[in-house]
Amino acid sequence: MTASMRQVAAGLGVRADDAQLLQLTNNAVFAVPSAGIVIRIARSHRLRDRVRKVVELGRWFEQVGAPTIRLAPDVAQPVEVGDLLASIWQYLPPTPPAPGVEDLGSALRDFHSLGPPPFPLPKWDPVGDARLRVADADELGDEDREFLLDWCERMDGPVSDLRHRAGTQVIHGDAHVGNLLRERRGRVVLCDFDATSLGPSGVDLAAIAVGERRFGRSGSHAALAAAYGRDVTADPDWPLLCDVRELKMIAAAAPLLASSEAVAAEFHHRIRTVRAGDREARWTPFARV
Repeated sequence: MTASMRQVAAGLGVRADDAQLLQLTNNAVFAVPSAGIVIRIARSHRLRDRVRKVVELGRWFEQVGAPTIRLAPDVAQPVEVGDLLASIWQYLPPTPPAPGVEDLGSALRDFHSLGPPPFPLPKWDPVGDARLRVADADELGDEDREFLLDWCERMDGPVSDLRHRAGTQVIHGDAHVGNLLRERRGRVVLCDFDATSLGPSGVDLAAIAVGERRFGRSGSHAALAAAYGRDVTADPDWPLLCDVRELKMIAAAAPLLASSEAVAAEFHHRIRTVRAGDREARWTPFARV
């Protein structure tokens, strides 16, 4: 991924001597502060369509003044690097105070008010996404693969019904504090639009509520609900939204099992607790391991 990043930087005519790896999950995300850019490379050729989608979204976000990070200007995107694709974004240096769940609630409220974009956007499909991750997981054991695929099959009907009732609301799809950045002028904006789609707004609100239970972040959900103006745990669809979120939190790491022993250990811990029906077992964010 570092070699690919340097290839992209060279193609842009910028030096990458100060490049910093920010994240290594389904995307390799590198900041190049001296050039004022972030290079985001999808680590699987199967995610090429997502890169094209986020680039189109990035252009629209700028047009409508959305509370989101901006694409790097004057760059033809997406950028090809071998059989992978990259997107290039403006770099926002760390600016205190660090965004919190209250900021997330406010940003999501504004984001959900945008309405649908004037181009086709995928419908919320957590089951299809999970199946894609499982198919891309070469190191996944047969027993775990069967469990995840059975879980997907159980979710098919309920998710389809909820999607039918959801309308055309644009949702972020992976709303958590780690996907917030603060601009120099103080505004907090969202980033990472791989999962952005049309679906129920409760999907974005459920992420913090589930994270509070699994990661032990006491008070986070209450703060989010107060800032946004809605408590998703009182929603009739809350049990389904919770189940779907946990499926995403496990399946997302399936293609990465060979890349890190720590990620593999956390993946197997999560899947064991779900199999045991343990709703209170604590998990560790993949970013920490």
